[in-house]
Amino acid sequence: MTQTATLIQTREILQHQLQLLWQQPDLASCLPPVMLWGPPGVGKSTVIRELCKELQIGFIDVRLAQREPVDLRGLPVPDGDQVRWLLSSEWPRNPNSKGIILFDELTAADRTLQVAAYEFILDRRLGELYQVPDGWLICAAGNRSEDRAVAMTFSSALANRFCHLELAPDLEEWVRWAASRALDPLVSAFLRFRPQAFFSMSGNLERGWPSPRSWERVAHLLQHRQQLSWDALALMVHGLVGEGAATEFLGFARWAEQLPDIPALLRGELLFEPPGRADQRFALCAALAYHLWRAKDAAEQQLFLEHFFRIGLALSSDFATLAMMDAMEGQDEAEQMQRAEAIFCHPRFEAWSNLHGQVLARAQEACFTSSTSNLQKGEQLPQPSESLRHI
Repeated sequence: MTQTATLIQTREILQHQLQLLWQQPDLASCLPPVMLWGPPGVGKSTVIRELCKELQIGFIDVRLAQREPVDLRGLPVPDGDQVRWLLSSEWPRNPNSKGIILFDELTAADRTLQVAAYEFILDRRLGELYQVPDGWLICAAGNRSEDRAVAMTFSSALANRFCHLELAPDLEEWVRWAASRALDPLVSAFLRFRPQAFFSMSGNLERGWPSPRSWERVAHLLQHRQQLSWDALALMVHGLVGEGAATEFLGFARWAEQLPDIPALLRGELLFEPPGRADQRFALCAALAYHLWRAKDAAEQQLFLEHFFRIGLALSSDFATLAMMDAMEGQDEAEQMQRAEAIFCHPRFEAWSNLHGQVLARAQEACFTSSTSNLQKGEQLPQPSESLRHI
């Protein structure tokens, strides 16, 4: 059974390879390039792009299927009785530069193009013409033949030089990522309510189908819908995630619309009564965490925190913990620390912890465990605990 990696584990491996390159440049020819496998839309290229952005290093995205062999080695130009090669300007020249070169959709390239890339990927050079600077890690990504995507046979000679990682979609990891990026909370709430809708390749793959990438686009759509009518919004959601998942999501969204105004709740302008439906409680918790840090000034921020705790004390432990876990997510470690400090130092945190602390501790332990262990291929996506099944 194939071992699979989460995006967090993938980031850890890539950072490890980069640090080795930077600390010991003489290892550049020894470290294997990394090949990411997985179905479309699970974040193979995104994890590399975001890591480069976070580390403030270079990123070069090479789509080999859109190239010709001459694009890699360069263009031959006559020079008297010799031939000079004009290399592509995209290859890094600065010997002190750092970054990642990603050969994306490598499996979509035919064998001729794969052969043309051998020397660059495996030996980090193009003959005597060009040498990849030591600070650059070479990676590749591609779809598997069972994904019904464009996937050519992978050369055994090329495959044997890579470190292969198979990525699997992970719902809770995606939800934490979405919270850190401030994506519309309605999508995360729905996916926690209906985890089976997170990823499925069982429908018509020539149209929209549910994947981490398509749900991200739904979240962006909700944030920028402006004057888009409900019917037009519904058509776009269907076009992104397919009929089945879209129908369920839009029904969930209709019930979520009946929730009270969340910023007004956090300002204490409305009395709070826990929703009776489980789908509304999921939507409420995601919305509370989303709006908590969007106060207009420090005074309103303290007001929001005060009523966030008041609402949490009125919720069951499972749902209060969901809201708390999401509230502590941030774009980076510094923001997460800042938010955690504001929460843990609040006068009402002790009362909240006395009521819900044990569930929070179990949730944090489960989160840590899931981020440090491999999912097995074919394993079902995480399901809500029995205590969350109030339907």
